[in-house]
Amino acid sequence: GVSLLPLLKGESPADWRTSLYYHFYEYPAEHAVKRHYGVRTDRYKLIHFYNDIDVWELYDLQNDPMEMHNIFGQEGTEQVTADLMKELKRLQVQYDDPVLKEFPIGE
Repeated sequence: GVSLLPLLKGESPADWRTSLYYHFYEYPAEHAVKRHYGVRTDRYKLIHFYNDIDVWELYDLQNDPMEMHNIFGQEGTEQVTADLMKELKRLQVQYDDPVLKEFPIGE
């Protein structure tokens, strides 16, 4: 892990992360949300639902903070999607997430 102490002291480390990886795998459960993983930056969130479905979602959190309009695959999002896919794969390797072995992300 990475210490949160500098943040608690009010410092802004130059090498602090610019994205966050998460993996939701408890399905079925009380929230009934399909298994998925994703990466979030200050502006975008890329999500991949997997296992019994294969669906990608991309949200522009600046223009759509409630995540109501999936823009994955829309014209003009190609570079953002490619950058987030690269970051997603990097974080899965960093955290040794076994889902990467089952559902590899294309280059």
